[in-house]
Amino acid sequence: MRTRSGGAEEEDGLSAALRRFPEYSLQIKERLMRDESFRGMCEDFAAAEYALACADQLPPHIREERRAEFKGLVESLAAEIEQALG
Repeated sequence: MRTRSGGAEEEDGLSAALRRFPEYSLQIKERLMRDESFRGMCEDFAAAEYALACADQLPPHIREERRAEFKGLVESLAAEIEQALG
């Protein structure tokens, strides 16, 4: 997890969490303001989504393996965020 807060990473985390869980928008915004751990989780989620989106640019011999790895990470972090919200 990242140790700094604020800036682009926080905005990316907010955007990613809101895209995935629009029904929790108020809870996400409130939680991000007061919970550094949750904020880091959302930032990691955004970074994992970005890595997954960029996987097609990787060399062919590692592309599918990395895509599966990033997809698993995205799903794992989404589950953690959902559990924290629920």
